[in-house]
Amino acid sequence: MKPRSVYLLLILCVLMVSGFSQASASSKTIMVYYMPWFGAKPFQDTWGWHWTMDRFNPDTTNVLGQRQIASWYYPLIGPYDSSDPAVLEYHMLLMKLSGIDGVIVDWYGSSNILDYGVNNRATSKLFEFTRKAGLKFAVCYEDQTVQHMIEENYLSASNAIPHAQTEMRYLESHWFADPSYLRLNGRPLLLNFGPQYFMLSSNWEAILSVFAESNQPAFFNEDNRLSVSLGAFNWPPMWLTQAPGTGGVLSDAALQSYLAEFDQKAASWPSYISSAFPRFHDIYQSQDGRNHLGYLGDHHGDTLTETLSRALTNSSPVVQIVTWNDFGEGSMVEPTDEYGYRDLSIIQNLRRQYLQPDFPYHTNDLGIALRFYQLRRQFATNAVVSADLDQIFTNLVSGKVDTAEDQMNQLPK
Repeated sequence: MKPRSVYLLLILCVLMVSGFSQASASSKTIMVYYMPWFGAKPFQDTWGWHWTMDRFNPDTTNVLGQRQIASWYYPLIGPYDSSDPAVLEYHMLLMKLSGIDGVIVDWYGSSNILDYGVNNRATSKLFEFTRKAGLKFAVCYEDQTVQHMIEENYLSASNAIPHAQTEMRYLESHWFADPSYLRLNGRPLLLNFGPQYFMLSSNWEAILSVFAESNQPAFFNEDNRLSVSLGAFNWPPMWLTQAPGTGGVLSDAALQSYLAEFDQKAASWPSYISSAFPRFHDIYQSQDGRNHLGYLGDHHGDTLTETLSRALTNSSPVVQIVTWNDFGEGSMVEPTDEYGYRDLSIIQNLRRQYLQPDFPYHTNDLGIALRFYQLRRQFATNAVVSADLDQIFTNLVSGKVDTAEDQMNQLPK
């Protein structure tokens, strides 16, 4: 048995002795962190920055036919556009079949500056499909956007808090009342990736004051709880790789220490969100050619298995998988040429082990989503078959997989 597997077994034994069980985990919601920021031809005229990072050219292909993209890993369907309905259907089907309950979207706000407006429209499009698939959705607000808008002379520092208040009103009017929006004890879930600009609790008290008392969000920030927050969520601690002697690599010991410290802090909070992740392997440019933010190994799936097992067996009400599709940081669980469906299979197995013993889907079922996507592409201009595929999608997300497969088999070749 591998050393990491022995360590995982010890973790699970300790958790069971501590009183955590399948019953205590049964009410958990599994969400996945989603990036809506990809632009791609032919859906758009140009390739978006997150595929190019100003130094990769997706119009260039290798001998395998793979496009040159800003990632160490290659999406199973190739680089895509975040507003493409066929892609969104594919993603939703994979989530349903893998046991994911919904998405937490990385949200840069609603302003039409840089790519924020485009991303916001892609987010709205995504939410159309989460509704159709019967999945939940929520938002993680990036307050670093405020600093960028000030630097671009789009916003003055004196208007920073009023601007953030406007963004909160946007969330409330557009999404918070939606039946598919994830609520925690009746309150809409709102995350903040940071804080990175509004560093004080008093800033957030002012920002969140726009909400009526009856609709105050369940607010979480990263790592260390602000007094205005209900709690915090953890994240791959890549800053630890900058310490002398680490070589830019996050060691097992450093990761386990970080997770234990977070759990210790979280024990005194009203609530918290526990994150799981498969790896971290970014392709951001650095002067010495190494990964800019550091490296966390995949370890043949053990990293995801260990972090997700921990999140599923502690007292957090929400599990956040980091991420669905951050290809630039290499933390995606979306199927790739390199890993296939392995990460989604791990999620299936652990959902079955800890949350839902009768969860019916396995690795072989995940290929149905790719087959459906390919049919959408093949019959994109055929109105009759497209209508048939609409019904097949409904059957798939409703759990009628055998019926849907029979219908796909009857389509024209």
